[in-house]
Amino acid sequence: MRHTWYVTFEVRKRGTLPKARHPRLTKAFETETEAKNFAREKFDQGLIVTAGTLNPQSPKQIVPSGDIANWLGCEQGQSMEGPNDVKDTESSPLPKDCP
Repeated sequence: MRHTWYVTFEVRKRGTLPKARHPRLTKAFETETEAKNFAREKFDQGLIVTAGTLNPQSPKQIVPSGDIANWLGCEQGQSMEGPNDVKDTESSPLPKDCP
C-alpha cells in the first residue's frame, strides 16, 4: 500500500488559551479519488482544506485551500484540474454540488 496523496484539514478545538489556534490534521491516501472524497467531507463541514501529492510523487501537485473548490469540481464550467495538476486516470464519482 503506497500513499501518494494527502489531505490536511483544520481541527476546531476549544481550549483555555487566550489566543485562537488553528491546529491541523493530515491524512494520506492511495489515490486522488479517495483524497477528493475525504476532502469533500471536510470541505462540506466548512473546514479549511488543502491537499497534494506526497514525495517522491512526480510531478508534485499542491492544492491550496483557495483552489479546493475547483479541484473538487464544485464550480460549474471549471475543469477539475488546476494549473499544477496532472490528469488522474481514474474517473471521479464526485457530484458537483458544493456549498
